[in-house]
Amino acid sequence: MNDLYARDSAAIGSLQKLRFFPSALTGGSGARVTDQSGRSLLDLAAAWGAASLGYGHPALIGAVTRALANPAGASVLSSANLPAVELAEGLLATVPEIEGAKVWFGHSGSDANEAMFRAVTAATGRSRIIAFAGAYHGGTAASMAISGHSVQTNAARHAGLTLIPYPAASRPFMGDSSGERVLDLVEHLLKTTCPGDQVAALFIEPIQSDGGMIVPPPGFLRQLVALCRRYGILIVSDEVKVGLARTGRLHAFAFDGFVPDIVCFGKGLGGGLPLAAAVAPARILDFASSFAMQTLHGNPISAAAGIAVLDTIKRDGLADNAAAVGSHFLDGLARLQQRHAMIREVRGRGLAIGIELDPDRARRYAAKTVYRAFELGLVLYYVGLESNVLELTPPLILTRADVDEALTILDRSLADVEAGMVSDEVIAPFAGW
Repeated sequence: MNDLYARDSAAIGSLQKLRFFPSALTGGSGARVTDQSGRSLLDLAAAWGAASLGYGHPALIGAVTRALANPAGASVLSSANLPAVELAEGLLATVPEIEGAKVWFGHSGSDANEAMFRAVTAATGRSRIIAFAGAYHGGTAASMAISGHSVQTNAARHAGLTLIPYPAASRPFMGDSSGERVLDLVEHLLKTTCPGDQVAALFIEPIQSDGGMIVPPPGFLRQLVALCRRYGILIVSDEVKVGLARTGRLHAFAFDGFVPDIVCFGKGLGGGLPLAAAVAPARILDFASSFAMQTLHGNPISAAAGIAVLDTIKRDGLADNAAAVGSHFLDGLARLQQRHAMIREVRGRGLAIGIELDPDRARRYAAKTVYRAFELGLVLYYVGLESNVLELTPPLILTRADVDEALTILDRSLADVEAGMVSDEVIAPFAGW
């Protein structure tokens, strides 16, 4: 059996797969991946944003190679290690506004959000959590318990979870997309059925990514945070996908005029290696010993990768690059929208971009568009509560030339789908989102 995708199907179970087309990769360089046939594809997904520096970045290679050659143990569980301490200090320096903070390390955004959920409820003695409908905070049991995404219908929700609408032009609440009606609702809930003095935390996505790359209305999150703080509710910013320079600023919450109490990082922090972190007040992270631990948490190899990612973002001005290249991308997509009736809206910040397709035909069109783009040499996926939003989370090193290539392929992909060139049968094997 020489076909890599067939070998994958035969050897690896489907429980952990989310497939959109028969991608079988053997390598990568920069913002491109190489498949088993030798094709070079421009990657606009970056493994859901995890490959923040692209593939084979010299800074990452050097840092990981040095750490592997002289490993400082394998964990923070029962000993300190230099890379983990240095990374923790580096992360704390990015959010100096959170006074008296410390760092917790994990493997993924899922376990970062799970650990913070468990810690805030235990440390505060408050059992309730507020999160957004459409939120995806992870794939572990407890992170799913505080999520509100439509793909997690079989997940057991936390008994104290209250979901509130995430305001958007495409999903207005009671006819309002400004967020004012949502604020009124939250104020009512905190006085009645969800008493504010029983709520431990509000979990926020500064851009609701898997829910459809929804950008909040101006001022909404700042007002919501102020409302919750009247009741002593902690603010947790889930920056797992949209943080660390992706939006054009180091932290996505910086757009909305508030500083959270807790920030969760994942995906791009490790540059492709398993790494997550949370920055939180010491009263939360020192609440108990051995409360949220795994053997390889804070391992020096992944920590070294995290240091390289932070240093490279700063040294190479990758937040500024995301802002400039993302603006160029949004301009080009706005032109595509004029040519393709299936595009309903283009939105995003920096290199966190969503292309919402006509919801009446969305599932079929989104699935066919990403499949056709893959055939033409472009990697992207779709998200959204109706599986109708093309998501762009490319490496932060993306260039304007890469964007122009991507726009050409997207233009043709959309046109080919509109012309009926992608059959229902060809996408049938891929469940997608």
